[in-house]
Amino acid sequence: MSNELQISIPLKEFLQIELCPPEWRRLNLYLIRDEEVIFYVGQSYIAFYRVWKHFYAGFKGRSLVGRLIICNWPVSMRFTVEMMSSRSARFDPVENDLNRSEQLLIQQYSPCLNTALNPQQTPLPSRYASPYTSLKFFHHPQKLIREAAQAIQAGQKKAWLAHGES
Repeated sequence: MSNELQISIPLKEFLQIELCPPEWRRLNLYLIRDEEVIFYVGQSYIAFYRVWKHFYAGFKGRSLVGRLIICNWPVSMRFTVEMMSSRSARFDPVENDLNRSEQLLIQQYSPCLNTALNPQQTPLPSRYASPYTSLKFFHHPQKLIREAAQAIQAGQKKAWLAHGES
């Protein structure tokens, strides 16, 4: 089986997947982005579970990227989660080493929230609230997950209605 699998999924859809699909278990690098900028690059033996950990840790103030998602909800539903494998050909120049692959991505993208190994962080676009922003109201993970599901359903209904009009 090839290690070239790369997943790119909107955050709102990611939040609907509770268990890691077996074919995603070999993906050990991830990034969180919008259409223009990379917010964060990370690594884990199973990237899927690490992204979830960031999401939940954001509610406790223990993850900057998780906090960024919460502070910018519901706009952050449109962020993208990308997961890939350090064993893919893309990372052959660094001998497919996980740490060096992550470092390569950080050097390539200069993410907003990565400080280590990132001398030229991209500034967080001004349209987004800082992950250091205090929350104005209480957020609960399950509430955001439900809202993401509702957004998906609304988008599907809109697409279905638009298709019916053509």
